[in-house]
Amino acid sequence: MSKPISPLWRQMPADIDERLRQIVHSAPPCKVFFRADDIGVPGSMFSRLLGIFAAHNAPLALAVVPTWLTFPRWEAIQREAAPNARLWCWHQHGWRHRNHEREGKKQEFGPNRALTAIISDVTRGQQRLRTIMGKAFQPIFTPPWNRCDDRTLSVLADNGFAAVSRFVTKQPPGRLPLPDIPVSVDLHTRKCRNSKEDWRALFSELADGLARPVCGIMIHHQRMNDAAFVFLEILLKRLSARGSLVSLECLLESA
Repeated sequence: MSKPISPLWRQMPADIDERLRQIVHSAPPCKVFFRADDIGVPGSMFSRLLGIFAAHNAPLALAVVPTWLTFPRWEAIQREAAPNARLWCWHQHGWRHRNHEREGKKQEFGPNRALTAIISDVTRGQQRLRTIMGKAFQPIFTPPWNRCDDRTLSVLADNGFAAVSRFVTKQPPGRLPLPDIPVSVDLHTRKCRNSKEDWRALFSELADGLARPVCGIMIHHQRMNDAAFVFLEILLKRLSARGSLVSLECLLESA
């Protein structure tokens, strides 16, 4: 299930370690969590991702697409994940990861869908993950493409979800029916074709994110190459040294 890799990760700056050191150590105190999306299929890239976080003793929230996960796949994932079970937060990533909007931004749970369909997909996904994962499943919802409408937020609250996690710019105005713990840095689903400009944009995004009280960093392992994994290791090393890393469950407890 490989996907296109951004030009950003085909030409990494030679001074990347020093650049990240400057950004991380010039930031104010901040809680940082990592969230990996589009989870459900085991493989070498996924194994490499888990191995890096385990090596750094770093928590990782994993957003699982319900229809992608089967009992055999979950068993294969758990053979690798079980030794470090305390690091992982397995939660729901939509239902099929399928766009239902005829125009505009992609959404699985957007205004083009009937409320009955939203309720059905949310509850089917929740039940499927509970059945397969058991107690490992956490009642947190990450919508595909990091956006969903207000009706979906109410459905989530009505079905016992404790929080939603989207991109920080996707938050609607007004009071939400449940906490939103957003990500603010996107490492891999980047669309800029000029790698130098995109590096400037990523460094700026990371600095802005770390200036917040909470900074969420989004990962898509299917879009990573060797350079992206090297970058991730350096970033984890720098953030770990500052004691910035927290779990999504920890943030939920204080939300």
